[in-house]
Amino acid sequence: MDPQSHWEAVYRGKGERETSWFREHLDTSLALIDGLALDPATPVIDVGGGRSTLVDDLLARGYTDLSVLDLSESALAQARERLGAAGATVAWHVADVVDAALPDAHYGLWHDRAVFHFLVDDAVRAAYVAQAARSVRPGGYAIIATFAPDGPEKCSGLPVRRQSAAELAAALAPQFAIERALREEHATPWGTTQSFTWVVLVRVQ
Repeated sequence: MDPQSHWEAVYRGKGERETSWFREHLDTSLALIDGLALDPATPVIDVGGGRSTLVDDLLARGYTDLSVLDLSESALAQARERLGAAGATVAWHVADVVDAALPDAHYGLWHDRAVFHFLVDDAVRAAYVAQAARSVRPGGYAIIATFAPDGPEKCSGLPVRRQSAAELAAALAPQFAIERALREEHATPWGTTQSFTWVVLVRVQ
């Protein structure tokens, strides 16, 4: 099954609390974003955002230029429906991040909670980095989370590439430089924990 069909099946067949990555609010993401003290007019893209509530919480914080990208049209449709009229202010992209038609040097923040770790092929990873580097403006930020080295080896039945902060920094260099790293123990809806690595990077001028 191709990746888009896989994720369509997941989002059509499972409720929010039936997926391991569900959180009512992406607290770690929000804390890191709040720490950047961005202007609310800063263009932000949530890569692999699916039906997460990050877009809701950023709208509530006053952000006015939000984009959400995901392979699954169903996931984005569910998020749009949840937002109601506010969803009309968001740019929704049904696309694969590595070849999506995104504007050059536009975004002030690229947010990715657990897309990059699904990219296990070196060529695809390089295409992702090139896309992020092209799309994020100089001085802009990228917040990226993957499974940590002791995290799960698979997610949703797919293999993942577990990474440390140093490995993530190396993968995104030299276009991005690391500013901060942390570890998170994510509690799944059924009570298990998953170890994540988070990095905050800045697009090099």
